Amino acid sequence: MEPLNIYSQLPQFTNLKGVDGKTYGSDTFADAPYLLVVFSCNHCPYVKAYEDRIIDFVKKYKEKGLATLYINSNEDQNYPEDSFEEMVKRVNEKNFPFPYVRDESQSVAKAFGATHTPEFFLFDKDRKLRYHGRFDDNWREPDKAARHYLKEAMDALIEGKEVPEPEVHSIGCTIKWK
Repeated sequence: MEPLNIYSQLPQFTNLKGVDGKTYGSDTFADAPYLLVVFSCNHCPYVKAYEDRIIDFVKKYKEKGLATLYINSNEDQNYPEDSFEEMVKRVNEKNFPFPYVRDESQSVAKAFGATHTPEFFLFDKDRKLRYHGRFDDNWREPDKAARHYLKEAMDALIEGKEVPEPEVHSIGCTIKWK
């Protein structure tokens, strides 16, 4: 399973069940100038460390045209904290400003070549991948992050520039495969 290459087209997918009762697919946010797809989960300490930063980032850039889809592809038999029911609880606790959906078949994670949580895929208006990787360079201490890779990528897209570092190795927990 290979990750998407930079400038790859957004993989097509449908019928991901959201905790809000709606279903989501690759065309859901067709009108948004930018699309951020985040592979995430509930149990991973890296996800938990980044969650508030992700929420703040999404709120800031939503007004600049960013749509975000948060996807949980983890199997939940051995990781019950990642079950759909627990996803609902998490959204209610954190008040996510984006849809949180379940990739039960894991087909979407495989189509993206996603391997970690959290893992970020940022697409432009033509739905070409422009950034893939991690949020920043310090998952433990937000104030000590020297590089803000996702922010740098988003700002470059807004300014019509090339992303300075379009691919940065993701860190986090591995996706839990069936």
